[in-house]
Amino acid sequence: MKSNTSKAAKNQYANNKAEHVGSFLRPLKLKKARYDFADRVIYEETLRQVEDAEIYNLIDIQLDNDCSVMTDGDFRRGWWHYDFLQDFDGIQAYKTRDGLQFKDVIAKALDVRVTAKIEFPEDHPSLMQYRFLHQAVESFVTAKFCLPSPNMMLLPHIRNNRHYANRMADYVTDLGQAYQHAIQALYAEGCRYLQINDEFWAYLCDADQRAKELALGMHPDDLAAFAVQTLNLALANKPEDLVIALHIHRGNFLSSWLYQGGYVPVADFIFEKLNNIDRYLLEFDTERAGSFEPLAKLQGTQAEVFLGLISTKLETLEDKAKVIARIEQAAEYLPLAQLGLCLQSGFASMEEGNRISYDTQWKKLKLMNEIAQQIWR
Repeated sequence: MKSNTSKAAKNQYANNKAEHVGSFLRPLKLKKARYDFADRVIYEETLRQVEDAEIYNLIDIQLDNDCSVMTDGDFRRGWWHYDFLQDFDGIQAYKTRDGLQFKDVIAKALDVRVTAKIEFPEDHPSLMQYRFLHQAVESFVTAKFCLPSPNMMLLPHIRNNRHYANRMADYVTDLGQAYQHAIQALYAEGCRYLQINDEFWAYLCDADQRAKELALGMHPDDLAAFAVQTLNLALANKPEDLVIALHIHRGNFLSSWLYQGGYVPVADFIFEKLNNIDRYLLEFDTERAGSFEPLAKLQGTQAEVFLGLISTKLETLEDKAKVIARIEQAAEYLPLAQLGLCLQSGFASMEEGNRISYDTQWKKLKLMNEIAQQIWR
């Protein structure tokens, strides 16, 4: 595990020991504007004005809640991943017959597919989105931009496409290079902290999904190797002052989830073979995420692990003493100096949001900050 991130860049975040994952519940005014735009009641310009106003308001709220890094809350997205992926050349969004089945609910019927060579276009909407966020925070805090991992394109129904049929090496290379161009373009806009959201690693942790891949003739470890190759290529030539966080989550829609299983099956890949990952934001809020033991593989490295112990799926506020006790358990495997605290996932990875109230959303953020200040003061 190697990182080219400079000491000065890492030191900039050294005292930041509490971090949200990025997405927040959409305000009702924003939801209405998105629905009105979809129904052709308002023009795109009107929607953008509402988005801008609500993002400004969100920044003020994040300031009030002592956030040291800020995002736009995913307020311009309906999905945490499709909105970004569908605007690549060679990737197309389409309506499916059935929505994705989560544990307890079914998502909207939408997916992406590969139609041609994958490339990052110069006019990708993410550049405008980051540009607005960067200007909005006015350099008084760090603007964190969140994007889905390229590994989301390695799911079987997406990777087994006609354009790259029997050319997995080319597929991985094009995907990684397209993301490398995306990261370089965001850096040119001023981005210095990038969070990559990766559900695919959780997919490879799930015993049922691993069994399905074996039935398809693909060994999960071979897929993990492809995922490492894709991310390492995406982060190759990364500027030394660009800090990278990797958030691994197990699905997040209407407080439901997709995958279960601890990090053991992928620990060697994510902790030893990935390069240029400065901070891991890992779910640990339920038994579905397994034990802290795999974190020991990061001993002696410069990487940090932020423990996702505060659930964004449940209305109930966590018990402070129990969260602190779990942090102490994790410190048995990785020094406390390498640990931090984060939310388990976003509050609204999709625009519908989790089944949690606006007030509780901010109470959870406040609790996270209080615990971090008590542990790492």
